[in-house]
Amino acid sequence: MNLMFKLMAVSKSGYHEWLYRGISSREQANNKLTKQIRSVHQESRKIYGGRRIYAELRAQGISCSKNRVVRLKRKAGIMAKTRRRFKVTTDSKHELPISGNILNREFNVLAPNTHWVVDISYISTLEGWLYLAVVVDLFSRKVIGWEMEDNMKTGLVKSALLKALKGRKISKGLVHHSDRGSQYASFEYQSLLSAHQITSSMSRKGNCWDNAVAESFFHTLKTELIYHCRYKTKEEAIQSI
Repeated sequence: MNLMFKLMAVSKSGYHEWLYRGISSREQANNKLTKQIRSVHQESRKIYGGRRIYAELRAQGISCSKNRVVRLKRKAGIMAKTRRRFKVTTDSKHELPISGNILNREFNVLAPNTHWVVDISYISTLEGWLYLAVVVDLFSRKVIGWEMEDNMKTGLVKSALLKALKGRKISKGLVHHSDRGSQYASFEYQSLLSAHQITSSMSRKGNCWDNAVAESFFHTLKTELIYHCRYKTKEEAIQSI
């Protein structure tokens, strides 16, 4: 025992003081909070990071700071689970006319049906790829039109837009923002926008941040649902999503 004290460079009295004083109230509080962090993480199917765990704890009436949650989460080795397969959905190598970036990252708008953002993403199934096109109203951040198909042709995005337009009174000159994909730049799609007096806006080349709201929606959908499912058929994926 004396040799151990020498090797650890601690005194015998100091060791016994540490041994019998017990766990401090701060350590007890940290241990309790760590258990609560782990519980929220498990309930989220291990997809929540520190920011969302903190928000959920506060919603439950648990007093804590975001920095403390992040620190204890990291110390306990609690990690958000993400995985992804990459599939290119934007074909910007075409000779079709490109609209300017009118939206210019002004994502906070004052009224509904004045600014919409659109995008396409992909879902893996054992039958092959499935594609999801959405229309999001920037005011509410709500998906107001969507379509799913086994291809990325113009009909996919056109159907999503028609669903968004159905029964909705839009403002004249509504700004419609997309990437530079051939589907959105096509004569057929641009004609549909013109027929409804919708103003076309497109992201700069290779700049996903210009369409960050749509990108954020797809990220949430995938990390909270799609990455946790193994779809056998395309129909199963459609029903799930």
